[in-house]
Amino acid sequence: MSDLHPVASPWQMFDGLRQWWRNWRGADSSLTELACCGEYEVERMARDLGMPPSELRKIANRGPDAADLLLRRMTELNLDSKEVAATAPGTFQDLQRLCTLCESRRQCARDLGRDPTDKAWEEYCPNVAMLKLLDSLPWASRSEW
Repeated sequence: MSDLHPVASPWQMFDGLRQWWRNWRGADSSLTELACCGEYEVERMARDLGMPPSELRKIANRGPDAADLLLRRMTELNLDSKEVAATAPGTFQDLQRLCTLCESRRQCARDLGRDPTDKAWEEYCPNVAMLKLLDSLPWASRSEW
């Protein structure tokens, strides 16, 4: 029996949303929200992603590269984002969501640009506890196994 609605991992869903956003923005749309979708569709997408519709709208409004600061921070910590996403997709999705919704994005970008090794980020980053925890684990990409 075929499954018409296969269960996708949170990472695949977030990646799908990013790709959809890139395609949508690439079409030169002037809309900055999910205005082209009805409320039911927005609620369904948000439910599938495990977040309230208001968060989905904020994330979509920030664009597909909104979590790039997370990827840069993970690189500085010598964490392979692809390995983390494959090993703990829900955790990675939460990290992306918090980074995208973070109010300290400018400060983070400035700190990463000036001195990425400076520990100042630990004072404002909503992902600091999880990133430190992930950094303390042995990872195959670090040859720590």
